[in-house]
Parts: sequence; C-alpha cells; structure tokens
Amino acid sequence: MTGPVSAVPGAGHDGAATARHLARWLALAATPTFAIMALLTAVLAGGPGDVLCSAGSGSALGGMVPMYLLMSAFHASAWLRLIAERRRAARR
Repeated sequence: MTGPVSAVPGAGHDGAATARHLARWLALAATPTFAIMALLTAVLAGGPGDVLCSAGSGSALGGMVPMYLLMSAFHASAWLRLIAERRRAARR
C-alpha cells in the first residue's frame, strides 16, 4: 500500500516545507493579481457590477477599484520581504 498522492512534486518527503513554499508563492501572486483586477475594473467601469458595488454610502473608498488597490497594498509585504532578502543576499 502506498502513501497519499500529492499534486506537488516532493511533497511526500517534507510536506511542511512544500506548503510554506506554495504559501509564499501564493502571497507573491496576490499583489499583482489585485493590481490587475483594479486596472481592469477601472477600464471596464460602467458594467452591471458597478451598479451593485456603488449602491453603498458614497464613501471615497467605495467601489471596486479602491478595494482592489487596498488589497494589493496589504499583500505587498510578501514582495517587500523578497526584495529585502535578495538585497541581504547580494551584500554577502
């Protein structure tokens, strides 16, 4: 009988390290994804989604574009950490 099958190569040997690696790449993918979503939402404004999202209180932070930009900013920490690690490695 064999162990569980994983879609990630090498996950059976050190699953925790593989999970950390995948989580890091997912965190790195979040920032550009939200930035692209903000851009697309701004470019394609006026669709039926705008009607649903703009029905709020009329706040300056209302709508999808500011929300995506804020989400992109909150997820930027993964990129800042990566840049700091690379700079530290380059100094050595």
